[in-house]
Amino acid sequence: MSRADREAAARRIMERTPPPVPPELYVDAVRHGGRLLRRQMLARRLMWLLMCAAAVVFVVWALVARPWVEPPSDTTPPLTGW
Repeated sequence: MSRADREAAARRIMERTPPPVPPELYVDAVRHGGRLLRRQMLARRLMWLLMCAAAVVFVVWALVARPWVEPPSDTTPPLTGW
């Protein structure tokens, strides 16, 4: 099959009239799509909230624990020979 034949076949397929769609199917599809969009928006907001909470917790921990500061020594060398 040549390229022109394939293009003509594709055009014929695309130009056909689609089969009739029941009217209630459109309403159901719109309702289902709206529900999916609301769920996605809620999930996205929850993820942002969790990420912001994690950032706040990390900053508070870093300010309290100060992991960049070397801890003080718990032992001292013996004082002999004074």
